[in-house]
Amino acid sequence: MNKRTRFVILLVVIAVCFAFLWPSISWYYGTPKEVQALALGSLQNIKDYATAKASEDVLEIEAAAHKNSKMPLDAKYSWLQKNVEKNYKDMDMKVPSPLTVGSVLNAYSNEKEFLSVFQARYRDEILKAKKRYENSVKLGLDLSGGMNIIVKADLDAAVKNQQGTETGQNTDELKKKAMEQAIETLSSRIDRFGLTSPVIRQQGDDRIYIEIPGAAQADAINTIIMGKGILNFRLVDGDATTAFQNYYTQHAASTFNTDGTLTDPSIIPQDCEVMGQYEKDDYGLDERVGYLVVKKEIALDGQHIKSAEVGSDNLTNRPEVDFVLDSEGSEIFGKFTGAHKGENLAIVSDNKIKSSARINDAITGGRVAITGFGLEEAQNLQKVLQTAWLNVPLTVESQQVIGASLGKKAIHQGILAVVVGLGMIMLFMLIYYKGAGINACVAQILNLYIMFSVLSAFNMTLTLSSVAGMILTIGMAVDANVIIFERIKEEMRDGKSRTASISAGFDNAFWAIMDSNITTFIAAIFLSQLGTGSIQGFAVSLAIGVVSSVFTALFVSHLMFDFSTEALHKKTVSISWRIK
Repeated sequence: MNKRTRFVILLVVIAVCFAFLWPSISWYYGTPKEVQALALGSLQNIKDYATAKASEDVLEIEAAAHKNSKMPLDAKYSWLQKNVEKNYKDMDMKVPSPLTVGSVLNAYSNEKEFLSVFQARYRDEILKAKKRYENSVKLGLDLSGGMNIIVKADLDAAVKNQQGTETGQNTDELKKKAMEQAIETLSSRIDRFGLTSPVIRQQGDDRIYIEIPGAAQADAINTIIMGKGILNFRLVDGDATTAFQNYYTQHAASTFNTDGTLTDPSIIPQDCEVMGQYEKDDYGLDERVGYLVVKKEIALDGQHIKSAEVGSDNLTNRPEVDFVLDSEGSEIFGKFTGAHKGENLAIVSDNKIKSSARINDAITGGRVAITGFGLEEAQNLQKVLQTAWLNVPLTVESQQVIGASLGKKAIHQGILAVVVGLGMIMLFMLIYYKGAGINACVAQILNLYIMFSVLSAFNMTLTLSSVAGMILTIGMAVDANVIIFERIKEEMRDGKSRTASISAGFDNAFWAIMDSNITTFIAAIFLSQLGTGSIQGFAVSLAIGVVSSVFTALFVSHLMFDFSTEALHKKTVSISWRIK
C-alpha cells in the first residue's frame, strides 16, 4: 500500500471518528444546561414545556396585535416568516410586506393552529437535543450520580389474590405474569416522574433492579415504587366535552395555566373535570391525542377487576378486551351501565384516559367485553387493566443514593488521571526517544480520540471502570511504540540507512506487537461476555483501546516516519542520545 493511500485512509478514519464523536461534543459542550435538563425528561414533560412556552409567545403576539395590529413583528419571531408566507400562498393571497403582528395572525384560521407552530419549534429544539444525547457517550451512575434500588416482589401474595378466579393459568404462569406487569408498572411510573432512561430489569425470580441516573429524591421514588396504580371508570359528559372542545379550539393558548389547571373553571360543569386522552405512540409511550370532560364521581374502581384477557368478537372476529369483576363490582357495574345506556364510559389510569367505550346495554354477570380496538390497542388496554388486578406487593430491600457531587469528583479525578498519565508518558517518550517521541505522542492522542469516538458510535456508557480501562490502555499503547523504536535502533546500530532501519524495525516488531495485543484482546472479549457491571465496562474499553493502539502504532506512526523521510528529506532518525 503506497503512502498516499495510507494517508487518505488516515484522513477517512479521522473524519468518520469525528462524525461519531460530534453528538457527544454537541451534547456536553454545545447544549445549554436548561435544554439538557428538558431533553433528559420524559416526552410528556417536553410536550408540557413546549405547550407552556408556545402559549406565552402566542399570548404576547395577540396582546401586541390588540394594542396595535400594524406593529412590526418582533425580530425574535422572524423564523415565522416562511410559515406565514406559505399560508398566504395556500390561501391565494398576497403576502403582506412588511409583516405586522396583525398580518401574522390573519395567516392562521384559529388560535390552535397558530399555537401548534410554536409548539413544533420548541418541541423540535428539545427533541434534537434528546437525539444528540441518545447518540452520545453516556455517563454511568458512578459518574452522573443517582440511585440504585433493589425491590422484592411478593409473588406468592399475587398468586393468592387470584385464588378462586377462573384464570386458566398455573402458579408458575401467574408468577411470571405478575413479575412482567410489576416491571412494566414501575417503568411507567418512574418515567412519568420525569426521569430519563431508567434501567429496570428482573434480578433472579422475584427481585427487580432499578438504576436511575441523575439527581432524584429518594422519598419521591419510594412513593412511586410502593404506590398502587390508580385505575377507575368515569362517565363521559358528552355535551360538556363538545362545548369544551369548541372553546379549546378558539382559546388553545389560554385554556390552561402552566400547572395544567383550567384558567376559567366555569367552562365545564362543577361536577366534572377535564382529562387528557392518551394513546400509545410508536415508542410505547403515552401520547395525548385530545381531551374529554368526565364526571368527578368514580363509577367503578379498578380494585374490583379480578382478571383481564385479550380475545376476539365471535361475530366480527375483531379484538376485544374481556375482564372479570368480583361480586361487589358486578353489582355496581350492572346498575351503573343500566342507568347510562347510550353514554360513553372512560377508563382512567393514573389520571390519564386510556380508552372510552359506548354503553350499549346493562352489563351484568361480572364479565365485561370492550370492543372497538385494534389488536395492539387491545393489548395495551389489557396491560392497563392488569395493573389493578395483579396487585403485586413490593418492598424495597436496598437503596443506594449516589450524590451528583460524587459523580463530579469522580469525573474530575478520572480526567486528571488520564491527563497526568498521558502527559508523563509523552514527556518520557520525548526525552528518551527525542524526535521519534513526537510520533508516539501523536499516536497516543489519536488513540484516545478513536476510543472516545467508538464509545460514542455505539452509544456506550462511560463509567469509572471504563476510565480505568482507558488509563491502562494508555500505558499499553506506548509499549508498541517502544518495541518499534528499539528495533529501529538495533537496525541503525548495524549501519543501515534511515529508510531501511525504519522498514526493518516495523517489520520485525509487527508480530511481537500483534501477539501481545491479540492475547490481551481475547482476554478482554471473554471478560466483556462473562463479566457484569464494572468488569464488563473495563473489558469493553480495554478491547477498544487494544484495537486503536495497534492501528496508531503500526499504521499512523509508520506513516509519520515515511512523511519525514520523503517530505522533509531527513537522512537520519532522531531516536536516541547514543546513536547519531
